Amino acid sequence: MLVRHGESVATAKRYIGGHRTCKGLTDLGVRQAEALRDRWATALDFTPDAVIASHFPRAIETANIVVPALAGLPVAIDPGVGEHDPGPIVDGMTFDEYVQRWGTGPDWEDPYHTVFEGGETMSAFHHRVATALHAIAAAHAGGTVVVFCHGGVVDVAFRSFLRLSIAGGFELHTLNTSVTSFMRLGSTRWRLERYNDASHLVGLG
Repeated sequence: MLVRHGESVATAKRYIGGHRTCKGLTDLGVRQAEALRDRWATALDFTPDAVIASHFPRAIETANIVVPALAGLPVAIDPGVGEHDPGPIVDGMTFDEYVQRWGTGPDWEDPYHTVFEGGETMSAFHHRVATALHAIAAAHAGGTVVVFCHGGVVDVAFRSFLRLSIAGGFELHTLNTSVTSFMRLGSTRWRLERYNDASHLVGLG
């Protein structure tokens, strides 16, 4: 089960927030995580066996808010499920500063293009995240793992588990604190169970 973090300070303040400059959640992001916690505290339709979060503060903060509803399981940190790394040059730069320096935007369609100067290529990002997700699945075979992560990680899960191209072809818009789940059917087969389940956000604005 993949849970995207709540709204981040980086998004609200419109800067490129890699792991070096991530400042966690906004007040709305906290409320979003609390809404998911309350939803699962009232009606948990699965039995969690492990909880994992990326090393980004926004993912860790989301996990720590929600985990009381998940039997208080410890939160293990796995950098492998961190968001795309923009690299030290761009990390923390505002969107406007980026456009002034490099133009209208990066090329996300070419998997071997360096998206941000000094950062990960899409192929490197895909390989890192896919390797981490499959390792998590192997380590918890037969169990249910809740992974607090990022929109880009959810995208890689689709592409890796469902054997799709590593870049391009479609575009996802994964909501903050939405739940996406996959079930492993065999050594190489997966089934998508749900995507963008965010019913707990109704009324939050």
